[in-house]
Amino acid sequence: MDTPYGSALLPVWERPEPQPRATPVPLSRAKIAATAIRLADAHGLDGLSVRKIAKELGVGPMRLYDYVINRSELLDLMVDTVYAQIAEAGQHPEWRATVLALAQATREAALDHEWFADLLGGRPHLGPHALAVGESTAAALSQAPGVRGIDDLQRALGALNAFIVGALRREITERRTARLTGTDVSAWQAALGPYLTRMLETGRYPTVARLVIDGAHLNAEETFHHNLITILDGITSHPHT
Repeated sequence: MDTPYGSALLPVWERPEPQPRATPVPLSRAKIAATAIRLADAHGLDGLSVRKIAKELGVGPMRLYDYVINRSELLDLMVDTVYAQIAEAGQHPEWRATVLALAQATREAALDHEWFADLLGGRPHLGPHALAVGESTAAALSQAPGVRGIDDLQRALGALNAFIVGALRREITERRTARLTGTDVSAWQAALGPYLTRMLETGRYPTVARLVIDGAHLNAEETFHHNLITILDGITSHPHT
């Protein structure tokens, strides 16, 4: 395919949609992505295949390859569809409100689409909606106190993204573990309680003992918000040393 960039294939977002066919089932990349998302929500990424998507749409698998050339492009479309939802968090007059809204929207998206958390922190997401979210986040952070130049902004974005990715992956992993094993927190504590009691009674782990005995079971949403505030305070307000 000849393009303005030579013979390289254009990214899926820049390639025009195939010409409509005179078939009973009209297709589009948006329709394919929406179907793939429904299947991934129900069965995870491991249960996702072009054949299953085609069956759900009522078409032959080869028709889908007119729209996406491989699984990576399919995932790119799915991810960018989710970023479109995140982008709806919109702009706010104050930089911190914008960052908080986008981070909270990212968490809500990951809870709605657990597979999305699996794809965070991997290869860069460069779809138009992902870039819009990145632009909104970077533009907001660039207005924060303590962010005085491009180096500060890169570090701030790195710290923020590392927190969001880590927090969401941990929360999703805990949800999956509880669901797959049928073990809730109380049952897990009851099963391992005697062992943990014996270990803590040795006196070798006094701080862990305090956390286990005195620590409360924190609400995930409140904890995410609290830690996010802490991150923003740290990367935008503290003077460099």
